[in-house]
Amino acid sequence: MTSLATGSDGRVRCAWVGADAEYERYHDEEWGRPLHGDRALFEKMSLEGFQAGLSWITILRKRPRFREVFAGFDPDAVAAFGEDDVERLMQDAGIIRNRAKVTATIGNAALVSAMGEDELDELMWSFAPAAGLRPRSFADVPAVTAESTAMSKELRRRGFRFVGATTMYALMQSAGMVDDHVEGCWRAS
Repeated sequence: MTSLATGSDGRVRCAWVGADAEYERYHDEEWGRPLHGDRALFEKMSLEGFQAGLSWITILRKRPRFREVFAGFDPDAVAAFGEDDVERLMQDAGIIRNRAKVTATIGNAALVSAMGEDELDELMWSFAPAAGLRPRSFADVPAVTAESTAMSKELRRRGFRFVGATTMYALMQSAGMVDDHVEGCWRAS
């Protein structure tokens, strides 16, 4: 598989983007850019958890509805969800209706809500590795790293769920903790 592709606008991008306009926007405007703030990182953690076993484009297309039904991923609001909310979410075809993932998101919200201001941000970013070599191809991009494994272990120790090492590496990529835009991509810095 080639690591680069030219979009309809003539820009050379990481090939995983394909020809999907929403993926192009996500790649160009979000993926790999530093993301900070407990609420933003809680959303990212939640969506990456929902993505487990699915394609990211599925989550990206459902993200507006996720934001709507999960109170904009406000940890305090989501932490207050009860069984009626779980049942409401399980009936909503606009999201991924997986009970374990829904209840994990609510439980994770309670953990974030109990933390101090910016504590989740500081915790997650403490695992960001020093900038390394730019990947030359997709073959150079790992699925898991020592840092994502350590982040996963610490989050699990604190009671978080759906935060496996592979999921946390995907979060590190999307939140800009690592920059995996391949060499030749217009976004490669």
